[in-house]
Amino acid sequence: MIAITIFIVLAAILMILTVLVQKSKGGGLASGFSSSNQIMGVRKTTDFLEKLTWGLAGTIIVLSILTAKFAASDSNAPRSQVEVQQPAPFNPAAAPDVTPVMPLPTPDAE
Repeated sequence: MIAITIFIVLAAILMILTVLVQKSKGGGLASGFSSSNQIMGVRKTTDFLEKLTWGLAGTIIVLSILTAKFAASDSNAPRSQVEVQQPAPFNPAAAPDVTPVMPLPTPDAE
């Protein structure tokens, strides 16, 4: 489960970097790849970055679901060698008397 958590952190860091590199409305770091002599133009770069972003988002979602599944299955197992003490069964004779007592009316002294 720790390995899955590490993969989630790595995918999140890669996703942050990918989003920062993407071209926004005002331009971004991807606008530096716009020379006409390149094999991959701006359009292909942005397509790749968008697919990479969606892929990383899907990876984070799947790994998060797997982590939740493994955490739920681990919660059923005992966490230590110490046995869990069961509460003692209810014994009505040992229970305190909690019946309400009404005060008796007193005769008026008049």
